Amino acid sequence: MDIVKVLEASAKNYAHKTAIIFRQEQISFAQLKNKVFALSQSLLKLGVKPGDKVAIYLPSWPEYILSYLATWSIGACSVPLDFMLTEDEILSCLSHCEAKILITKHKANISFARLKSELPLLENIISCQSPAEGALSFEELVSAQASLSPAVAVREQDCAIIFYTSGTTGKPKGVLISYAQLDAPPKSMAFFVNSDLSPADTTLCALPFSHLGGLIYIQNTIVFGLTLVLMERFMPLDFLRNIQNYKVNFFWIVPSMYYALLQLKEFETFDLSSLRWIVTFGASNSPEALRRFQQFCPRTYLLNGWGLTETNAPTVVLPMGSKNIESVGRPAPWIQVKIFSEDEQELPAGEIGEVVVKSWVVTAGYFKDEPLTRSTIRGGWFYSGDLGKFDAEGFLYIVGRKKEMLKVGGEIVFEPEVEASLLKHPDIAEAAVIGITDKLRGEVPKAFVVLKEGKSISTEDLRYFLRQHLAHFKIPHYFEFCLALPKNRVGKIDKEQLRK
Repeated sequence: MDIVKVLEASAKNYAHKTAIIFRQEQISFAQLKNKVFALSQSLLKLGVKPGDKVAIYLPSWPEYILSYLATWSIGACSVPLDFMLTEDEILSCLSHCEAKILITKHKANISFARLKSELPLLENIISCQSPAEGALSFEELVSAQASLSPAVAVREQDCAIIFYTSGTTGKPKGVLISYAQLDAPPKSMAFFVNSDLSPADTTLCALPFSHLGGLIYIQNTIVFGLTLVLMERFMPLDFLRNIQNYKVNFFWIVPSMYYALLQLKEFETFDLSSLRWIVTFGASNSPEALRRFQQFCPRTYLLNGWGLTETNAPTVVLPMGSKNIESVGRPAPWIQVKIFSEDEQELPAGEIGEVVVKSWVVTAGYFKDEPLTRSTIRGGWFYSGDLGKFDAEGFLYIVGRKKEMLKVGGEIVFEPEVEASLLKHPDIAEAAVIGITDKLRGEVPKAFVVLKEGKSISTEDLRYFLRQHLAHFKIPHYFEFCLALPKNRVGKIDKEQLRK
C-alpha cells in the first residue's frame, strides 16, 4: 500500500468530510493528510530512514493513527505496543525490535530516563499531550513542519509493521507485516461484504490499535473514505450510545464484547436500526451471542469470521445473508485454506485437523526468530495452531486451538464446544473451560461461570442442563462461579490466567 497516494486521494475526494471523531474532536480527511505529512517531515528531520523502527505506545487516540500513517509515509516500520504493557515488557519489546523512536505519553510507573539508559539504540522519545523531561513534544512536531508530501521511495516487500503478539519479558514474538500486505484487510473486507463500504458510512472502533482488529479500522477509513468514531476503550453503554448517536453502519468486535452489551439493562432501549452488518472475530463460541444480538436489530447481517495477525485477517468470513452462523465461512479467492493431519496430509471434509493457510497475505515470519518461523511456515503453508474442519459446501468450522483440545480418558473434548453449550443456558453471562490434571482420566474439564445479574444456579442443575447438549465425558467435573473472567487488552478471555 502506498500510504502517501491513499492519503492524497482521500484528501482530494473527501477533503471536508470527517475522517475521525474522538470525544469532542473531529478531523477531516484534509486535516488528517496535513497532520500526517507534517509529522512525517519531522520524523525525517530526526533522522528516521526506511526500515527504521518507530514504536507507538499510546491509548487509542487520534495520535496513534497519525503515528502509524506518518511512519508508513516515509517507509519506516511501525511497532505498535499495547498500552497495558508494563515497563519491563516495553523494554523487552523495544530492545528486541531495535526501536529508534518511541511515540508515547506520560504514564505512571514508566520512566523515560530508564528507557533511554537501557536502550542505547533509542534515539528519541516523543510525548503526546503532556510535556515530559527528556522527550520531544508530539504537538510541536506536527505544527513545526509544512505538510509536504514525503518524497521517500517505499518498497512493497519492506516491513511496515512488527506486531508483538506476546508481551512477555521472556521472548517477544514479532509478526512481520509488509507494505504489500497492508492492502490485504481492506481488499478482503470489501470482498466479504460485497463492497458494502462507502464514504457515506460511519464505523465505530473500540478495539486497541496495537492489535490487528483495531488497525483494520484505520486501513478501511483511509481506503474507503469512512467516518471513524473512536473510543479510547470499550465501555458497553457508551458503545451503544455511539451507535445510536452517530448512526453507525457496521463494526467488528470480539465475542465477549457482544456478551457485555447484551447484559446491559438498557440494551433494548437503544435504536440500532442504522446497523447493516456486524462481524465477530476471535473465538469459536460466538454464534449464540450474535443470534441474541440480532433479536434487537433483525435487519442486520451477522458475519462470523476467522483470521490471525499472521494471516492479515480477515481470512475467512461467512457470506452476507448466510444463516450458517456456526461456521466462520469461506476464504477469499486469493487465499488457500486447508485442513492438515498431524502427518501434514490434507484431510477430507468433515475431519478435524490443523487449519493451514497459503497466500501473499501470510506473514514472512517472526522478527529475529528463524526457528519459530521455520516451525510455523512449512512447505509454503502457515500452520495456524487452530483446529477446524470443512463441510461439503466448503464452509470452515473452528473447533478451538490445539492447546484447547483435552484428552479425557482417551476421549477428545474441545473446550470451545463445552463453552458454547454453557452459553446456551439463559442464566449464564460468560463461561470459560480449561483442562486440569486428573489421576484417573489424565485431564478433565473445569468450567468458570459468570451468571447474569440476580441469577443463581446449582452445580447439579447445571450438569443436568449440559446433559441435554453434551456427551457425559464432555461435562465439566468442576465448576467455579466467578464475578468476572480475566480478559486481555482485546477483550478475549485470558485462559492463561485461569490456568494459574
